[in-house]
Amino acid sequence: MPPKEMDDVLINLPLRIGAYVPEDLLEDWFAPMTGMSPVSKAALDRAVAYGRRFDCEFKYYPERLEGVFWKYVPAL
Repeated sequence: MPPKEMDDVLINLPLRIGAYVPEDLLEDWFAPMTGMSPVSKAALDRAVAYGRRFDCEFKYYPERLEGVFWKYVPAL
């Protein structure tokens, strides 16, 4: 599970600002012992669910080896 500080980051994350998490931490936080390179589907699915708890979107970028949480921006 992510550290409590990450909960605070996502709670207070402003719109249009991302919180970037390297893939090794994604595995450690969301699916330890499942391997890495590529990040497991279990880790990515749990990261999506975790982000939703804080009204955040999540996307993994394999070319950058990181995932990003951000607050949804409603249509202007």
